[in-house]
Amino acid sequence: MQIQQQDWAARWALYAPDRPALKEFETGRTYTYRELNRLGNRLAHHLTGVLGLHSGDRIAVLAENCLEYLALFVAAQKTGLILVPLNYRLAASEIDYLIGNSTPSLLITEEKFQHLLSDAPVSRDVPHHWQLEVLRDFCTLRIELPEDDFFEVRPVEEDHPIFILYTSGTTGFPKGALYTHKMLFWNSINTAMSLIVNSESRTVNCMPPFHTGGWNVLTLPFLHHGGYTCIMKKFDPAAVLTALESERCTLFMGVPTMLKMIAELPDFQVADFSNLYYLIVGGEPMPIPLIEQWHAKNVPIRQGYGMTEVGPNLTSLHQRDAIRKKGSIGRPNFYVEIKIVDEKGERVAPNQPGELLLRGPMVTPGYWQNEAATHAAFGGVLSGAEAWFYTGDMVRQDEEGYIYVVDRIKNMFISGGENVYPAEVERVLVTHPGVAEAAVIGIPDAKWGESGKAFVVCKKEASVSEMELMAHCEKHLAKFKIPKSIVFIEALPKNDTGKINRMALKILR
Repeated sequence: MQIQQQDWAARWALYAPDRPALKEFETGRTYTYRELNRLGNRLAHHLTGVLGLHSGDRIAVLAENCLEYLALFVAAQKTGLILVPLNYRLAASEIDYLIGNSTPSLLITEEKFQHLLSDAPVSRDVPHHWQLEVLRDFCTLRIELPEDDFFEVRPVEEDHPIFILYTSGTTGFPKGALYTHKMLFWNSINTAMSLIVNSESRTVNCMPPFHTGGWNVLTLPFLHHGGYTCIMKKFDPAAVLTALESERCTLFMGVPTMLKMIAELPDFQVADFSNLYYLIVGGEPMPIPLIEQWHAKNVPIRQGYGMTEVGPNLTSLHQRDAIRKKGSIGRPNFYVEIKIVDEKGERVAPNQPGELLLRGPMVTPGYWQNEAATHAAFGGVLSGAEAWFYTGDMVRQDEEGYIYVVDRIKNMFISGGENVYPAEVERVLVTHPGVAEAAVIGIPDAKWGESGKAFVVCKKEASVSEMELMAHCEKHLAKFKIPKSIVFIEALPKNDTGKINRMALKILR
């Protein structure tokens, strides 16, 4: 079924043309809704009329947060083009894989990340290349073009992607989660019904654009509801603290590591947070002492749960329950359906652990060019309105409906808010000529929450040092994925089926 997708910028350009929509913190540049819509129209005409791109073609972007990124989103809403945000923290070989998998028609690169493409040969096959600086000049052109006034929105199916968001996979290769126009709308509705999101809402976004959090936690729900977002190129605790005050933020989303760094600043004690309704916390549980630090500043905490493939705004723990239900991710948001099942697929009783399954209009239809992964995510059945998405997370739900994460079935650990999958790191370690086997686990880290620890079995007569393996990882992995320590052992502990016994490794550490 084809739908006329929403053109949010055009609507707000009609209702409130002079209302500020976006600001770039570092430069002070702003877009009103009228300006944002006109730039979206300009880009839509150029991308389709001059470059000849069609609905469904991909635009890959290797850049930090910037106003032009949001203008591209507006153009994508109008045209049916698909944005592919690339993770600039990855190694060149990882970037090469993402470009090869998504096969973009246009690649936009910020100058500071151009070096990553020199060792990504597949990028040379992309038909069109833009430097971000060229896009910026195109958007800041002061001569108003006639086509800036209007672009006729191209109809698409509701499950047509607007993003391909790559997530690290347990197979060792990233999977491109399809984020659709339907998901975009229903995530915004769920967010607004759970939080206080309206045309008076104001926030600072310092989450990276290659994460669903950088787009879909607050930025795009705010854009849908006519709110205001100040975007930052990267997280800096002092800058965020300044912006929370100067931008009169009503909501702010961060991971506990970020909020801890802000709370440790000397200026935190005298900061004015009177405009903040509460903080939105995700990525990992927030320690009670840190909650109490923010509560002492009269800033309530709203913890939640999300994932790239679903939502991402799925559950919310009301601020009044932050202490009473410590450790909980809250209850499902309005249009989120959950089921907790045992290994046989049967619902479990209250307070019994089971795998969390999700269903609703905010669920992805699957992964880009990966039918096997799609079927696995939906329990081996075709995705659709009646299908359940298997999260891989072990949870329990108490008698009041509050959910608690018990374990990560897929062995993922979280370092500074970044998802790290051991299989990816292990795949790189075993490419070293001196390594026979490797296993990685997450261990507690005072600063980052968790960090990786690698257990390595060397090949016979091979001489490999920890420094050498670290250098190998630095060449092929993003910084946050590199193990903090490496232990050399004679053999990896394994169970009767030959699989690595990760619980035994946790005891060994």
